[in-house]
Amino acid sequence: MTNLRDKMVDITHKRNTLRIATAEATVLVSSQDTVQAIQNRAVPKGDVFEMAKAAGFLAVKKTPDLLPDCHPIPVEYTGVQYRIEGLKIIIELTVKTIYKTGVEVEAMHGASVVALTMYDMLKPIDKGVEIHQIRLLKKTGGKSDRKGPPEHLRTAVIVCSDRVSAGEAEDRSGALIVEKLGEYGLSVGDFSVVPDVIERIQENIKRLHQEAYGLIILTGGTGVSSRDVTPEAVLTLIDREIPGIAEEARRYGQERMPLAMLSRSVAGLMGHTLILTMPGSKGAVTEYMDALFPHVFHLYGVMQGQGH
Repeated sequence: MTNLRDKMVDITHKRNTLRIATAEATVLVSSQDTVQAIQNRAVPKGDVFEMAKAAGFLAVKKTPDLLPDCHPIPVEYTGVQYRIEGLKIIIELTVKTIYKTGVEVEAMHGASVVALTMYDMLKPIDKGVEIHQIRLLKKTGGKSDRKGPPEHLRTAVIVCSDRVSAGEAEDRSGALIVEKLGEYGLSVGDFSVVPDVIERIQENIKRLHQEAYGLIILTGGTGVSSRDVTPEAVLTLIDREIPGIAEEARRYGQERMPLAMLSRSVAGLMGHTLILTMPGSKGAVTEYMDALFPHVFHLYGVMQGQGH
């Protein structure tokens, strides 16, 4: 028996970013008389360009009402442009939003309704009017815009936990980080477990830095108990703190779990090694990885002199 998906795609893990999509549709008329009637606003049903544009705006906003798996989104801009090339009327419709999912479907739906409205208004005076290609021209926003990690990025994971180090508990968060990094084609070259002792944590970080690891992720020890010392261990080693990384991870987590505000995670550079600290729970690690990756990889390009 084939298993069919019976629910909408879950986008709760995604982050709000600026999403832009532009779609194109072509209306082909049969004579220059039709073109002139459109330009002169002499079509009996009214101003073709204005009516079709209004229909396109409505279509964009109504997209999730007609397509069952399309998420409702806050449409923050819709623009329609026309250009005439001979007997072709080319429609370009652009949609913008700041949200978790893209707007390419909204743009194509809007462009198709603009074309269909033009067809409906023109058919009384032009029996040969046709709608041609409807296509997505371009889209931006979301993870697809971000490049993956640089080639040969050496990656290490350190689990900071008294209980895991003593064999009293099983590591889950470190293993999850390894799994998540694998989604970006990264293999973890060094995986270690240390107790919540500043000196032991620092020994591992210094060793990995000397071995030219470019990314070190620590999990655990970022809370407020007396044994949570990971931030203290890291802050005395890094040359340049990057507050925005930890701030974004906490902000993202706070939208999903109010206790995220208690995390003391820090991030920064030790030479050219990026050091990230994450809480010790699987849920928090999932949130941190979703919040920071792949966007954080942009840092490596900047360090190599590439622009923003």
